[in-house]
Amino acid sequence: MSSMVMQPLRGEIRLNEPLARHTSWRVGGPARRFYRPADAEDLSTFLSLLDPDEPLLWLGLGSNLLIADQGFAGTVIQTQGCLTGLERHGKTGIWAESGTACAKLARFAARLDLIGVEFLAGIPGTMGGALAMNAGAWGGETWTQVRRVRTIDRTGAIRGRGREDFTPGYREVTGPEGEWFLDVALELVPGDGAAGQARIRELLDRRAATQPIGLPSCGSVFRNPPGDHAARLIESLGLKGYRMGGAQVSEKHANFIINTGTATATEIAGLIDYVRDAVEQRAGIRLIPEVRRVNGEGS
Repeated sequence: MSSMVMQPLRGEIRLNEPLARHTSWRVGGPARRFYRPADAEDLSTFLSLLDPDEPLLWLGLGSNLLIADQGFAGTVIQTQGCLTGLERHGKTGIWAESGTACAKLARFAARLDLIGVEFLAGIPGTMGGALAMNAGAWGGETWTQVRRVRTIDRTGAIRGRGREDFTPGYREVTGPEGEWFLDVALELVPGDGAAGQARIRELLDRRAATQPIGLPSCGSVFRNPPGDHAARLIESLGLKGYRMGGAQVSEKHANFIINTGTATATEIAGLIDYVRDAVEQRAGIRLIPEVRRVNGEGS
């Protein structure tokens, strides 16, 4: 046996934590175990103690997840509220941990007269999620500015990786299996920070005018198909306002499904499937969801 002394855990652990408290749709049953690490080192220690077969779910702001009503039969690791380091590196670099809110990073960059990530102000999630799905809005994409990342695996091992280790696509990224994003180094462009802040305000105003901000949703439900918009297709079928129980296609933006207050995950999932099938049958296009579904068995 190694003589190394294991560091005690310093984070917060909860059992049977209701995940509806931690998702933007406000649905989802309990997690068997819920852990909020103190920092990256503490997270590494925690992961090293887990059973290698334990199902794992990483949770930031919970904006792209639909968690089943029966909950998650495994361990949820929350990064939002703890892994939130955000620093300037050199003249044009920014380092951010995975739990940093995308909007916070966008404003931070603009204050430093660095431009190129204004679009992140409209992403309702954390940088970990933005990296995992190459989140984008208004023509910008997360991986355009990535220089390097650090990842962590389920044994707690931390690795530094370059941009070349990943292949970003539209709302997806392929890279090493079994690793999760811990932090990112971005390379930005010097520019007019005041203009960047004005651009952020313009984008947020546009978002508020066109999207159901303030109502429980996941953001956009479906990816845009090539050369078209999911919202246009859904609206063309007269599905704005269509309901299943407490789940409703937003009357403001057809690519949003909102929880009107009583929705279950089952109802939201049913409405997603109904909309997808209707568009395929009547428009001949099969929409691909952006949202990740998590069932009770940990997948």
